[in-house]
Amino acid sequence: MSASSANINELQGISSVSKTRSQVVWEQFRKHQFAVFGGIILFALYVGAIFAPFISPYGLSEYSTTDITKFHPPTMVRFFDENGALTAPFVYATKRINDPVSFLQVFSDDKTQKCPIQFFYNRPDQPYNLFFVIPMTVRLFGVDKPCNVFLLGADLYGRDLFTRIWYGAGVSLTIGIFAVALSTILGLIFGGLAGYYGGWVDNVVMRLVEIIAAIPYLFLLLTLTALLPQSLDPVLVFYGIIFLLGVVGWGGLARTVRSQISALRESDMVQAATSLGAKEARIIGIHMLPVTFSLLIVGLSLGIPGAILVESGLSFLGRGIREPLSSWGSLINQAQEGSFSSITDRPWILIPGFFIVLAVLCWQFLGDGLRDALDPRKRQ
Repeated sequence: MSASSANINELQGISSVSKTRSQVVWEQFRKHQFAVFGGIILFALYVGAIFAPFISPYGLSEYSTTDITKFHPPTMVRFFDENGALTAPFVYATKRINDPVSFLQVFSDDKTQKCPIQFFYNRPDQPYNLFFVIPMTVRLFGVDKPCNVFLLGADLYGRDLFTRIWYGAGVSLTIGIFAVALSTILGLIFGGLAGYYGGWVDNVVMRLVEIIAAIPYLFLLLTLTALLPQSLDPVLVFYGIIFLLGVVGWGGLARTVRSQISALRESDMVQAATSLGAKEARIIGIHMLPVTFSLLIVGLSLGIPGAILVESGLSFLGRGIREPLSSWGSLINQAQEGSFSSITDRPWILIPGFFIVLAVLCWQFLGDGLRDALDPRKRQ
């Protein structure tokens, strides 16, 4: 009895320390410091995009027609008064004059008008719906007139760049997720059908993939987006770009899924399910496609930055997101507007490009970490 009890205790000890696959993957992922860093930064970016109306001091298109402060430089937030004493944060109003030499507006502080920065600032003139359903008028911070608080400067039309960057984050980051999700669904469906049935189904799907791949990717997207009417609602253009990115981006995944499904078609698992009378849809969806989930997770994390870059490129070329919506690419488009010296004289208009690089790098780090964590050959 004592030996039996010892064996039972030993087995219980082994089972208590045994780890599930998800626990092993998480431990491996945590060892990838860049992936953890990328995940934290992406979490912050997506939270900022969700709460963009709240953390932004202005509305999306505020000052687009009135009180224009074209290419206003970043506002300096001050914490010390004229005597050098520490005080609550404040900003000065701005004076604008036209430089007769460069024909540019020159901004300087008007120290006769001092405005404290107010937190949880009520803006009844600029209501918004948080999460699209909660009506609110309170913003994280703001200042009274005649002052402005342009933390990252203003754009060509005098609109706060900080505000439009966070609104644009919701567009750029969301397009990446939904476009890749759509291409993943299409790749699973067509790749699964081609791999399972083979024959003429495989030939049709693979020839379709080859036709799409034969056309230069950016040229194909430019052509398709040019078909969108100029009078089309900007929100519908947003959905249209998601659809186009998803439709033209599923071919690579379909090839991979098709090869894996073809290898599994003659496996004992599939043969057993077939002999038990399982329907083909159940065999593909329940027994075969889940085998590709690890590959899909990595593909999603590595495909999203590509979609973000493509959307940014389309918007930069004027074929993407349209006003009054903003994306990081459309904000960079304004860098080429105005004079040729606008980039050197107004470097803050390139700040949206930093967010593009940051998001793409973080998604790449995250994808590399997931690929290493999900690959059993790299586990120790």
